[in-house]
Amino acid sequence: MHSLASRSHRRVFLFLQGPHGPFFSALARALRAARADVLRVGFNAGDQAFWFDRSTYIPFLDNSAQWPETLRELIRSRSVTDIVLYGDTRPVHAKAADVAREMGVTVHVFEEGYLRPWWVTYERNGSNGHSRLMSLDVAQMQDALDQSEAPVPPPPSHWGDMRQHIFYGALYHWFVLFLNRKYSNFKTHRELTVSKEFRLYFKRLALMPFHRIRRRWTTMRVRQNGAPYHLALLQLGHDSSVQAHSDYTCMSDFLEHVISGFAKGAPAHHLLVLKEHPLENHREPLRRRAREIARAHQVADRVHYVPGGKLAGLLDDANTAVTINSTAGQQVLWRGIPLRSFGKSVYDKPEFVSQQPIAQFFADPDVPDHEAYRTYRQFLLKTSQLPGGFYSLRGRRQLLRRAVDMLLQAHDPYQSVLSDNEASTPQLKLVE
Repeated sequence: MHSLASRSHRRVFLFLQGPHGPFFSALARALRAARADVLRVGFNAGDQAFWFDRSTYIPFLDNSAQWPETLRELIRSRSVTDIVLYGDTRPVHAKAADVAREMGVTVHVFEEGYLRPWWVTYERNGSNGHSRLMSLDVAQMQDALDQSEAPVPPPPSHWGDMRQHIFYGALYHWFVLFLNRKYSNFKTHRELTVSKEFRLYFKRLALMPFHRIRRRWTTMRVRQNGAPYHLALLQLGHDSSVQAHSDYTCMSDFLEHVISGFAKGAPAHHLLVLKEHPLENHREPLRRRAREIARAHQVADRVHYVPGGKLAGLLDDANTAVTINSTAGQQVLWRGIPLRSFGKSVYDKPEFVSQQPIAQFFADPDVPDHEAYRTYRQFLLKTSQLPGGFYSLRGRRQLLRRAVDMLLQAHDPYQSVLSDNEASTPQLKLVE
């Protein structure tokens, strides 16, 4: 590993929007302990509520058109050296990344773990379809591993509780809904209003016991049926990984593609299991849409819809899996199950992800090269995957033990293990 960055002046980290909850505030506290200066720009009352040092909080109250110039002036006046954000595609973050490149400021991107549910992702200049991983092939990764002595981090001791994830999401939207008066120019980057988002989060919390019963019943029916089945990993239709890194505008479009391909290609005795995302809040009536599409393709009795929950119980016995670009695809590949993806993703490598037309994939799927995937996974574990989580107290503590040093390193996590030749390769731009 490279030594921590040495600079002639003090590091100044500017935080933008983070994951719901207190993680960014805790990370900032740890950076201050490392003798860095920290600031936070907040865009709504939810951002403000979860930033506990009011002396370093800067509310942005203007309209979005003024944000780039406001940020430029803030970087100049406060000598900002680094920007920290969660996800790189929401408009204020995409514009911030453009300004940062223009002014020579380092961008640190946190995301949900590529190897979920056990890790968090940390990269620089872009994540998901903008990640540096998109330009690296498996042979380069193997060469880097052969030359690297960097240790693999210890496995996480605890995964953040999904209930805490949903709770912090509901609480964040409550603050925005009821205490946002001074942020009159704030506009959410999502298509729904804040009040609708809050109601959906609250409904999701209230209905968790009911969904658990339905999930267990449906899962039991599928597993005890004895018929071979294929698994479709649904995502949140509004999520940036779908909107920015695929050709789908919503999950209903993906359902049409998958169910029609299944009807054309899968053997007549096979089943299709549609696995809902654990955080799905039903802004789209996906269960109803799946039922309508299945009837139209005359496979209604062969298509099952499973609400939320964990994936492993269904995945262990699946013949294949399809997804847009869900990080759950990593769990599929780890088990050696054939996978077909239909969006840009960091794991979309020809060695282990099929490129077949969907009907052909359901009929006779290509088998992944498991050794190539093991190389890829090992490379991620030595670079961008940090053990821990954003939402549980124990997960945050474990994450912070490594995250602070990663932010203070002179180079991005991939350069720490790449060969000298590869390390000199220019990084991908954040926005294509």
